[in-house]
Amino acid sequence: MARRPLVMGNWKLNGSKAFTKELVEGLKKELAGVEGCGVAIAPPVMYLAEAEAALNCGCSCGGKLIELGAQNVDVNVQGAFTGDISPEMLKDFGVKYVIIGHSERRTYHRECDGFIAKKFAALKTAGLVPVLCIGESEEENEAGKTEEVCARQIDAVLNSLGAEAFNGAVIAYEPVWAIGTGKSATPAQAQAVHAFIRGHIAKKDKAVAEQVIIQYGGSVNDANAAELFTQPDIDGALVGGASLKAAAFATIVKAAAKAKN
Repeated sequence: MARRPLVMGNWKLNGSKAFTKELVEGLKKELAGVEGCGVAIAPPVMYLAEAEAALNCGCSCGGKLIELGAQNVDVNVQGAFTGDISPEMLKDFGVKYVIIGHSERRTYHRECDGFIAKKFAALKTAGLVPVLCIGESEEENEAGKTEEVCARQIDAVLNSLGAEAFNGAVIAYEPVWAIGTGKSATPAQAQAVHAFIRGHIAKKDKAVAEQVIIQYGGSVNDANAAELFTQPDIDGALVGGASLKAAAFATIVKAAAKAKN
């Protein structure tokens, strides 16, 4: 069975009530009638209500295609954890996908592989889809450690939860040197790492490896997306800056749908 690509927009620390409503309305128009590609948006958590309302407008527009995502989650369900957001709270707003392990969380909030694996487990328990971000820094890339770093980050989940945890999950390979820099891995470079990731999981369970969605992230835009999506192991993209413009994001979604169908 062919994997259905997923293009997800990570809005990061951007937006407002008005922006959220305007961008969702623009996406619904741009994506009306598009088939063959999963689509999700991850606005800042305080705008999930606006996004949910804008997507569930009740009309037969592109809103039915777009799923809601979140940018982070805590491992706890409830209790004295000031400032944290639980998986159940995200579910209450219709969230399906949750980004974990993003390099910005690893860097600025010192989130380690073990803690990210606990988040992965909490999401699976709640019935949500983890979008596990992995990737190497520029120094690690230049030292030839790309595969070593990616394997270590995946193994945190594999060794604690088993290969079956990746059933229905998403991995986003995001070379840290390409995030927000304008630099992007070439399609061949990205494909080589994606093939390695799939092969690494296949050592534990080939069937799980074949179905897991592996997105590329790192300065993906409307100009370079189509060529990336021609690669056999690249199943869509986790998009940063380009997801803040309806037309650019829609072009990426359409490129993924075309390349994979």
